[in-house]
Amino acid sequence: MSVPFIVQVDPSQPPLDPASANGLTLNQIAYFGRVLVKVDTREQAEEFIRRHVRSLDVYADATAIRQTADLVDILNAGAAKIFITLGQLQALTQEQSVPADRLIVKYAGQDELEAFQRWVSEDASRKEAGLSTNDPQVEFTALAEKLGVSLETQSLYRTYTSPVTEEGLRETITQGGVSIIPADALTLDQRNPAGKIVASALVSFRAVRTSDNGLYATTVVDARGVCLGLVWSSDESISEALRTGTGVYQSRKRGLWYKGQSSGDVQELISVGFDCDSDCLVFVVNQVGRGFCHLGRASCFGPYNGLSRLQKTLQARKADAPAGSYTARLFNEPKLTQAKIMEEADELCRATTPEEVAFEAADLFYFALTRCVAAGVSLEDVERNLDLKNLKVKRRKGDAKGPWAEKLGVNQPAATPAPAPAKEEQPPADGRIEMTRVVTASTPATVVADHLKRPSQKSNDAIVGLVRPIVQDVRDGGDAAVLKYTHKFEKATSLTSPVLRAPFPESLMQLSPETQAALDVSIDNIAKFHSAQQGGNEALSMETMPGVVCSRFSRPIERVGLYIPGGTAVLPSTAMMLGVPAMVAGCQKIVLASPPRADGSVSPEIVYVAHKVGAESIVLAGGAQAVAAMAYGTESVSKVDKILGPGNQFVTAAKMLVANDTSAGVSIDMPAGPSEVLVIADRQANPAFVASDLLSQAEHGVDSQVILIAIDLDEAQLQAIEDEVDQQAHALPRMDIVKGSLAHSVTFVVRDLAEAMALSNQYAPEHLILQIENAEGAVEQVQNAGSVFIGAWTPESVGDYSAGVNHSLPTYGYAKQYSGVNLGSFLKHITSSNLTAEGLKGLAKTVEQLAGVEGLEAHKRAVSIRVAHMQ
Repeated sequence: MSVPFIVQVDPSQPPLDPASANGLTLNQIAYFGRVLVKVDTREQAEEFIRRHVRSLDVYADATAIRQTADLVDILNAGAAKIFITLGQLQALTQEQSVPADRLIVKYAGQDELEAFQRWVSEDASRKEAGLSTNDPQVEFTALAEKLGVSLETQSLYRTYTSPVTEEGLRETITQGGVSIIPADALTLDQRNPAGKIVASALVSFRAVRTSDNGLYATTVVDARGVCLGLVWSSDESISEALRTGTGVYQSRKRGLWYKGQSSGDVQELISVGFDCDSDCLVFVVNQVGRGFCHLGRASCFGPYNGLSRLQKTLQARKADAPAGSYTARLFNEPKLTQAKIMEEADELCRATTPEEVAFEAADLFYFALTRCVAAGVSLEDVERNLDLKNLKVKRRKGDAKGPWAEKLGVNQPAATPAPAPAKEEQPPADGRIEMTRVVTASTPATVVADHLKRPSQKSNDAIVGLVRPIVQDVRDGGDAAVLKYTHKFEKATSLTSPVLRAPFPESLMQLSPETQAALDVSIDNIAKFHSAQQGGNEALSMETMPGVVCSRFSRPIERVGLYIPGGTAVLPSTAMMLGVPAMVAGCQKIVLASPPRADGSVSPEIVYVAHKVGAESIVLAGGAQAVAAMAYGTESVSKVDKILGPGNQFVTAAKMLVANDTSAGVSIDMPAGPSEVLVIADRQANPAFVASDLLSQAEHGVDSQVILIAIDLDEAQLQAIEDEVDQQAHALPRMDIVKGSLAHSVTFVVRDLAEAMALSNQYAPEHLILQIENAEGAVEQVQNAGSVFIGAWTPESVGDYSAGVNHSLPTYGYAKQYSGVNLGSFLKHITSSNLTAEGLKGLAKTVEQLAGVEGLEAHKRAVSIRVAHMQ
């Protein structure tokens, strides 16, 4: 059961910054399971639901919606419940497919309450409808008795016309009602500096303390509802769990217990709720590491079984399946997996006995789940989709599709002619890979802005909560801690040292002549381009007034740490993009860090690049542990002064943590996020070129985003690009990743170049590709971008590898504030002042006056003493 309140947000307002004191963000609201959004149009509701339904149960205040069909569509889109008026209720009654438990009726006054009662009396199932009032005098216990409903069903709601108070909320909770609270009235900060209502206090108020220890019994379950263990909670632990977004409980022996702080088996908090009668808290978490149990098992009640166990096995195999093994083939050869799914589905259909059906279904589940894991899809994602399908109130007929029906002799009902829907409303054909299309001229600006948003990332608080213990462990434990995490996360259990030192053995750099030649050409071009940047860093000296000489000169940063990601692709290109500028700048110590393979080795391409740039060592670790090792130094890992390089959210969080720790004495290049590209194409663009550029970034990861801005293209031209995207995507070995990326990617159809550039500058892409007429002339209009690729013959790939420009670029909109990595990233600028006696005399009165204004007498005297000495 949910907490006894729902947080309300305004969909027209931008999401709050996590550090804001203005209320709860949507990521924080998700901890309470439900959100209420007041909508004015069906499109607004559907867009909000589409973006947030996978992390929240969305309730929609649809009282402003006039068309009954729109109300049904909002429910069909996945709204858990809708708030409606009595008039809307009467109209909806004609829709026999709308269940009463999806409706919450707002009423005002006794007449409307009696009308609602009459409606309920006509059908017993209508008792499941909810009722909402804004009258603070209504007593819910009496109202529930009058309606004949149980308060435990949470079917009575209260909204507030005046500012909500904690006292009023507690009274509603006591009466068994559900309060609607604006997001800006709540905080997760126990200190409550802004005078808001502390959300954790409302949770604690609803919970029931045990009589013997004053704590709250708490059940911990995973996203699939599997019980992981039983623990205790306190007011403080509930507050900390919500603040950090992690599993925090109350140990009866040790006090506040941050789960996994010492073991690394941390928990990401998904939501907090109750059991049916609220005498037990329920924490829903994503368990990281070995499991919840102190014995290293998934659950205190034993290991996972069935599909949960299979999923864990497949996820582990995906990370470290030996090359050439059958499981590795399934992950790397989509057509093999597709063939096995079709084979097992056919065998399941042919099975006759219960034993055969169970056996063949198990095989089909195995290969289907392998397909899901390969695409980054979890059982939780599948089950969430099943739940969403269950929310539909308008059902398809469920007829078999043409070829399959024909093959098995299934009679299909005659099709009823219907007008063809608009292109945007057609669901994609089975198996077709395509992007959402938005025509800006007919789309509200708020919806366009929503489509420009990047895919949601995990709550920063939750990520930091996971990363901080790892950073601290490496800082305290040195090499042993680095090895522990490398053994755990990379499965490289044979490693006995976390460092590979130069000179690197030739045996670790065995490359084909073609690969070595390609690396050499790329290194040479990158060196040329970054060497040419030295002109902007030459020493500067000038006399600002007689006898006052000011100078600026540059020096290389002495020690730099370069993070080279591992994961789904080997990235020697990143080693070149970071290592070559460091070499050109003259950095004395270059340290690379990259996750090793399961056998403890590093790709020979990365070792070769490290050799070419004169690296001192390679840290055999990834993630937060590698960042911490370079920031603080260990027995074997050299401490560095600056850390550069891209990485996932955990790497970025670790970089931010160490950069903010003054004792580390280390800086970073920039925040980083998933890869992205924005392509602007006009009628002159080649559809095949456009599609290839979009897919070149989509294959980086399912969280990558690609944007196409099409300038005044007609339907045939748009269709040509979409066809190319689909055909080329299906030919790629990383098709599953591409499909996941394109699911949240967008084509904007705009009127002209000015609108296209305005959208691009608003988005601030990592990569901007101009496939337009007079592309060079358009560069003047670029205000925000990491790197620009000009014209039809400049694919983004050349920048990734060999042209000479750097591919370590700001993502996630940071191109508005940051530059990409360049020679200056590895230099520091030092200024100097050199005054003669006459120069000091000429400047003395000015300095003394300003020092006096600021009240800094010693500053003033440092000048006056010298001037007096001259006389």
